[in-house]
Amino acid sequence: MNWTIIETFSQAREALLVGPAEFEAPTPWANWHLRYKEIARGKVQSNLALGGPEMMPLRRTAALAVLVVFIPFALTGASREPVRSKKGMVVSASPIASEVGAKILGRGGNAVDAAVAVALALAVTYPTAGNIGGGGFMVIHDATTGKDVAIDYREKAPTRVERDMYLDKDGDVVAGLSTKGHLGVAVPGTTAGLLLALERYGTLGRATVMAPAIRLAAEGFPVSFQLSQSLGRAVERLGRHAESRRIFLRNGHPFEEGEILTQPELAATLIRIAAEGRDGFYDGETARLLVDEMRRGGGLISLEDLKAYQAVERAPVRGNYRGYEIVSMPPPSSGGTVLIEMLNMIEMTDVTSLGHHSSAYVHVVAEAMKRAFADRARYMGDPDFGVVPVAGLTSKEYARERWASFDEDETTPARELAEADPFGFESEETTHFSVVDANGSAVSNTYTLNFGYGSGVTVRGAGFLLNNIMDNFTSKQGVPNAYGLIQGEANAIAPGKRPLSSMTPSIVLEEGEVRLVTGTPGGPTIINTVLQTILNVIDFGFDVQEAVDGPRFHHQWFPDRIDYEKRALVSDVLDALASKGHATNERGLIGDAQAIYVDPDTGMRTGGSDPRRGGAAVGQKDARE
Repeated sequence: MNWTIIETFSQAREALLVGPAEFEAPTPWANWHLRYKEIARGKVQSNLALGGPEMMPLRRTAALAVLVVFIPFALTGASREPVRSKKGMVVSASPIASEVGAKILGRGGNAVDAAVAVALALAVTYPTAGNIGGGGFMVIHDATTGKDVAIDYREKAPTRVERDMYLDKDGDVVAGLSTKGHLGVAVPGTTAGLLLALERYGTLGRATVMAPAIRLAAEGFPVSFQLSQSLGRAVERLGRHAESRRIFLRNGHPFEEGEILTQPELAATLIRIAAEGRDGFYDGETARLLVDEMRRGGGLISLEDLKAYQAVERAPVRGNYRGYEIVSMPPPSSGGTVLIEMLNMIEMTDVTSLGHHSSAYVHVVAEAMKRAFADRARYMGDPDFGVVPVAGLTSKEYARERWASFDEDETTPARELAEADPFGFESEETTHFSVVDANGSAVSNTYTLNFGYGSGVTVRGAGFLLNNIMDNFTSKQGVPNAYGLIQGEANAIAPGKRPLSSMTPSIVLEEGEVRLVTGTPGGPTIINTVLQTILNVIDFGFDVQEAVDGPRFHHQWFPDRIDYEKRALVSDVLDALASKGHATNERGLIGDAQAIYVDPDTGMRTGGSDPRRGGAAVGQKDARE
C-alpha cells in the first residue's frame, strides 16, 4: 500500500481502518477531513464502516464484555487468569478501546501512540467517563531515554468565575449548582493533553491514532451490557438536556444491549481535530459550537478561555517503597503525593507478617490513609496558585513525625490529628488505562468528566459531553463536596485555576525498568485503590489480576470511618476493628483498577482488568492479526 496516494474509496476506508501517519490524495477523499459536516448529517456514515474482517475482533470483544461482568472476583472466589504477552499490553475499561490500543502497538506505535488511540476510543465507547470534554493526567516512562514525565491536562476554571459563585445569599452552598448543567463546566483539557503527549513522545501521526475512534463514532458499535446499564442509571441526568437525550437515549430510555450506538457529530469533531490539531478543538468550528452551548445554558466558558488553555508537562512526584521507585502525578493532582505519604508510613510496619486484610493490617493502612487525607485537605491545591509542600509531604522524615501518634491498639480520632508542618521538611466517576509497549515504555493515564456523563450536557452539533469539574473546587471551606471530601482554602475557586484531583496514574520501577503500571477511577477512593493494588503486588506477591480483583476498603479522614466493600472484611475483623475504636460502613464496589505487571526475569507483560465494571486486557496485535 502506498500511503501517500489514496485513489479509491476502498483505499480511503482502509486508511481510516489502519491509519497512515500522513496521507493525501487527488480525489475528493483527499479532503475527508473537510467533510465533517456531511458526516455529522449522516450522509457519508457508511463510508466509515466498522465492518470487515479487520474489525471483527472488535465486535467479538464487545460481545465478550457481557461475560466479564459475571465472572466472580476475589471477594467471592478465585481470580481469573491475567492476560499475557511477550510484546505490548493494553488494559482499559472498554474491551473495544483495549483492542484499538493493541492494534496500534502491532502497527509499530509506541505506548504513547496506543494511549492516545485508547483515550479517544474510550471517548466514543465509554461515554460515562471517556471524553474529550473533560480532563486528566498522564504519566509516561520512556524506556529509550529513561525519562519520566507527567502531562497535566486538568480542566481550568473559566475567567468569569467568582469565589463564592455556588453560595446563596446566606453563604450556604446551593445543592446541584456546581454539578448539574452548564455552570459546573470547566475549560476542557483532554484534547490538548493528548495532542501534547502525541507530539512530544509519540511516533505516529494524528490520522493514524485517531482513525479507529472516528470510525467507531461514525459507524457505531454494539452497546454492551455494562453501557446499557450505565445509561439506564443516567436517564435523569442525560434526559434534562435535549442533545444528550437525542444521542444517548431512545424515546427517553437507554439503548439495549446489542443495539448500535452511532455518534456522527462526535465523529465530525474528531475529524476536525485529526485535520487541524489543537485548533480543531480550541478554535474554529468546535470552539464556536462549545461557546454557543455555554451561552444557551448560562455557562461561563468563552472563546478566549478555550484559546488560552494549555496542557502542561511537569516533573512527576517520586517516592521509594521497599526498594521500588514510585512515579506518580504531582499537583494539582493530590494522588501521587498522598500515595507516597501513605506508603512512607506503611513502610515502617511489616504488613506482610500481619496477614492480608487482618484487623491489624486494616488498622495500619486505615490510619495511614486518615493522616494523609488530613494533609490533603490542608495543603493541596494548584501549584500555579500557591506553594504546595510536596517534598515535605513525601519525605521519609515527615512520615516518621506523622506516624509518631500511631497506636497499634487504638485508632486516632480524626479531629485529634494535630496539624503538622510539612513545610519544615521541604528539600467516583473516572476511567483509567495502562499501556506497556514491546520496548518497555509505559503510559498510565486517568481522565474524567467528574460525575458519570459529567454535567449531562452534550455540545449541540459537536457530539461530546461536558464535565462538571467545578465541583472539585472548594465551594465553601469546611463543607464537603459531592464526594464527601472536606477541602481547604488552597483549592478555592479562582479564574484560570485547576481544581484539586484525586487521580493517581502511577508507574512502579525497579532499577529503572517498569514493574507495574496502575490506576483507577473512583473519586477520593482512587488513591486508596492504587495504594492497595501496589501493596497486593509488592507486599503480598499477588499476580496482577489478583491484585486488581482483591477486596478493598477506604478511609478519607472525614467522615471518620472505614468504608469497605461487601464481604471485604469478615465479622471477626470488624469486631476487632470496633474494639480499636473504628467505625465501619459497608458500601458498594470500590474502584475499577487497570494494571500491567512486567516480570523482571522473563519480560512477560501480564495485564489485569478489574472485573467490577467489565474492562479487558489485550495483548499486542500484529498488523495482520
